[in-house]
Amino acid sequence: MNWIKIMSNDVLEAENFIRLIRVDGKKICLVKVGDEFFATQNRCPHAGADLSLGICKDKKLICSFHRYEYDLKTGRGAAGQGDYLNIYPIKKEEDGLYVGFKDKWAFIRKFFQYGITGN
Repeated sequence: MNWIKIMSNDVLEAENFIRLIRVDGKKICLVKVGDEFFATQNRCPHAGADLSLGICKDKKLICSFHRYEYDLKTGRGAAGQGDYLNIYPIKKEEDGLYVGFKDKWAFIRKFFQYGITGN
């Protein structure tokens, strides 16, 4: 997992927010609810709308375009939607807030290290 710092502790706001951030070439929707932070893909999987323009209610991110809603912990869409958001892990450290991305080269390194047979 690659962890990238997205905010310093002195910048973290006391109030809830939904905000678009750019991290490692990706547009991420960052949501603060109480003391919790959530990071999701910024495009709604239903119609491609900008989720950072949506609202948050009961830890559900609601798209401003068609009102599709997604659980911020699991990424699962509401019953009947049949879709999901990509959720990125968040961790708070002494020096700020970090978002985690899977190492996109890990599989390839493992493949060349062990080969097809796994030996």
